[in-house]
Amino acid sequence: MASETLMIKIAMIGVAGIVAQWVAWRTGRPAIVFLLAAGIIAGPVLGYLDPASDFGDLQQPIIKLAVAVILFEGGLQLNFRDLREAGSTVWRLVLLGVPIGWGLCTLAVHWGTGIDWQLSALFGGILVVTGPTVIGPMLRAINVPRRVGDTLKWEAIINDPIGVLLAVLIYSQMTFEGAHSGGGWETIALVLFLSLLAGLFGLALGLAVTWAFPRGLVPEYLKAPMLLVIVIAAFVAADTIQHESGLITVTVMGVVMANRKTFSGHALRRFKEDLVVLLIAGVFIILSATLNWDLISRLRVEFVLYLLLLMFVARPLTVLISLLGTSMTWRERLFIAWIAPRGIVAVAITGVFALRLTEGGVPGAELLVPLAFVTAIVTIVAHGFTARMWASWLGIARPEGDGLMFIGVNSWSVAAAQAMSKAGVRVAMADTSKFALRSARRAEIESHAGDMLDDNFRHHFDWPDYHHVIATSDSDAYNSLVCAELGPEMGYHKVLQIAPDTRSGMTVPRSGTVFRQPFDIYELQSRIVEDWVFSATRITEQYGFADLRKNLDDGEAPFAVVREDGSFEIFSSVRSPTVTDGDAVVSFVRADSAEERKAKRQTRADNAAASSS
Repeated sequence: MASETLMIKIAMIGVAGIVAQWVAWRTGRPAIVFLLAAGIIAGPVLGYLDPASDFGDLQQPIIKLAVAVILFEGGLQLNFRDLREAGSTVWRLVLLGVPIGWGLCTLAVHWGTGIDWQLSALFGGILVVTGPTVIGPMLRAINVPRRVGDTLKWEAIINDPIGVLLAVLIYSQMTFEGAHSGGGWETIALVLFLSLLAGLFGLALGLAVTWAFPRGLVPEYLKAPMLLVIVIAAFVAADTIQHESGLITVTVMGVVMANRKTFSGHALRRFKEDLVVLLIAGVFIILSATLNWDLISRLRVEFVLYLLLLMFVARPLTVLISLLGTSMTWRERLFIAWIAPRGIVAVAITGVFALRLTEGGVPGAELLVPLAFVTAIVTIVAHGFTARMWASWLGIARPEGDGLMFIGVNSWSVAAAQAMSKAGVRVAMADTSKFALRSARRAEIESHAGDMLDDNFRHHFDWPDYHHVIATSDSDAYNSLVCAELGPEMGYHKVLQIAPDTRSGMTVPRSGTVFRQPFDIYELQSRIVEDWVFSATRITEQYGFADLRKNLDDGEAPFAVVREDGSFEIFSSVRSPTVTDGDAVVSFVRADSAEERKAKRQTRADNAAASSS
């Protein structure tokens, strides 16, 4: 019965985690807020979930292994290409920001809570980290300049193991000081040496995996599970030698793999991203459920002073001092100075150290866990719910993507691009052929020469700036590959392609096709040769969209609707946009004269009247 009850609770954690993240997606709010709420409701409020008794000794290993996989996946996102614009600011936030932030956070903890200097320094080291599990969803919910987003992302991932290392140094000094003739300095030197070995171990593993995978030494179906096992084994091996050094190993391994070819990188990354979504949900619910009313009652009014010092003094001063003299504008610096939510690593690592120090009889250590939770909750809520407003007030928030990208230049795509541009939509085109791009440039359409399947070329584009991408090359296979590549990054509902030629054996792609009817590229280009055109029609109360549809001949079809505010939607096999008065519908039609179209409409009306009489 106990095992069945535990299975039900595990299933409940999974369901609650996914529901919380779905609600976060629908509302545009940080997912961690809803995950924390779910855990608190299931734990201290209802008393249904008690991780300490439900999982027993497995609780800490589960959390630590989950954190290891999460940090590894974060390392997989750190491609050195991202440092082109944000490189100098990231290194400043690491080399200058970490020591400055450590000192200021230590002061905030000591002055605000009254905890002694050693515990304040330990917790201050943990507070250097910002939560990558929170930063990522937060950046997806707002559209800020790329270098701002890259800076926050890199800072969060790189500083995570560094903050843990600082805490390990203080913990080692507290517990082992005087154990050797060299005292604390000998212990610190040993910790740094072992941490360096942990980093080199991660480097070696990353190089080994990226050497073996491309050479076919591991079958494709085993790569993802083997990599997961390697990450877990590497973390455990390093952590056995020195507590928490495994986090350095897996982070370095992830960064190495992010910057070397594996020929399966995207598939492996998608697997890890899907897994991390579940792990984040589970870990946050478990951690927040561990809170109990006894721990909550230990929260003091003085903690408010600590939070004010942390959020309004320590973080802003750290960022503003570190970024002095950089090319970032003062508005961008102020935005970064405010965004510093603490997440899963801060809470999980604090719990590990607090447990050991409390068992060792260190006074005040029992306050670290509620202090970590209140820090995570307050910073996540404050920064997550104000990030969009703060970015807008500073003037760095960019509107939701309103651009349209055509990938593949030919007579039909150029005609479509011209029509959309004339309707007021920002349009761009890309192709591997510079010769083909000549027609786009003659039409004064923004043009880019390169292959969208190439990582370096694709990285030049700010994809949040585009509302839709349409693959329009004359290769059905290439169009499908482009949509498969961009779908996970933009969302499959935003990437479309021309319908494939079913005679060649191609199936309908998962991303959807342009037009409600399946027109392939050869049929569309043939119609251009036959003088078909794109025509824009303004929808009014007197002439609605239903009237327009009635007046379209066989084969003619609406392509897009452009609204009065400049936004647009594409008619596709998976979506039929709503059209209202004032919208302009761009249709692909025969090039009849206005008189001919008027005559056709009159003939239809006469025929309808005759049939009714």
